[in-house]
Amino acid sequence: MIGGIDTHTDVHQAAVIDTIGRHLGTKGFPTTPAGYWDLLEWLHSHGRVLVVGMEGAGSFGAELGRHLRANQIAVIEVDRPDRRARRASGKSDSIDAYAAATAVLAGRATGTPKSRDGAVEAIRGLRVVVRASAVKSRTQTINQIKSLIITAPAAVREALRSLATPELVRRLAASRPGADLADPGTAVRIALKRLAKRYLHLSEEIADADADLRVLISRTAPGLLALLGVGTETAGQLLVTAGGNPDRLASEASFAHLCAAAHGPASSGRTDRHRLNRGGDRQANRALHTIVLVRMRHDPRTRDYVARRTLEGLKTKDIFRCLKRFVAREVYHHLTSEFSGATDPSPTA
Repeated sequence: MIGGIDTHTDVHQAAVIDTIGRHLGTKGFPTTPAGYWDLLEWLHSHGRVLVVGMEGAGSFGAELGRHLRANQIAVIEVDRPDRRARRASGKSDSIDAYAAATAVLAGRATGTPKSRDGAVEAIRGLRVVVRASAVKSRTQTINQIKSLIITAPAAVREALRSLATPELVRRLAASRPGADLADPGTAVRIALKRLAKRYLHLSEEIADADADLRVLISRTAPGLLALLGVGTETAGQLLVTAGGNPDRLASEASFAHLCAAAHGPASSGRTDRHRLNRGGDRQANRALHTIVLVRMRHDPRTRDYVARRTLEGLKTKDIFRCLKRFVAREVYHHLTSEFSGATDPSPTA
């Protein structure tokens, strides 16, 4: 039989079908360790489990996916049904669970979800959840400081408007704004001091996260960090994008597509050209872009390549496309070798 699961916050709805698509049963289970065991036993009660299709395998179903894989059940990630299909079939948890199983049986769903365990999951938690939110909040804080300075009384504005960000934050954090809250100038100074302290606190939080990430990434993928132009920030993003089981990606071309670095035809009439894929993980594409920029500045081989392709009439954006594609290929081979223990094949351009 084939299982299908529609995941939610409190209850996962499971369904089973046989190999010719007949509906065998559906049931809801709580999202607790005991509920996961009950769901597994219920699946086995219908026969031999070939595979389970799961909607939301990377979010609500992350822990259930870990539980199923730990008990030798293959899990396939299923996309949410499109709106036209939902309008035709209706919408309920049972219908969605059956739809997940049917998508696996029909071959529409074939992707293996990320393992969501091990060092890469730890990197994701520190980088995506902690560091990224702290960077966003720090940027918002400095923008609020500068916006408040613009509308501040002249005595406050003229003393601060020409300062660079580090000196501005340092001076505001050490300032003594006074205690007369009814005075607009004093109130602005108090607000600026508190915002500056918030900025410093967020900077410390980012520095702590960077230190932890540096240790984790160095242990997890030292070969990736050894590549020219790859730092802890870009390496962390590429590891998170690939997941802790990069072998789930069929080829380096699929990794390039995942990173939005796969080329696609964009020809018309007498124009014969390609362009970058606009989909995929945009943060991974940004990491590749950063690596290419570093190599164009510091790597003689990359500079020679850019000069040669420019003489051939290639535009800068097309040269970037080619370089991103090569970097994606190089990163993929390092990732697969790091996690498989194989020898790096050292791909060439």
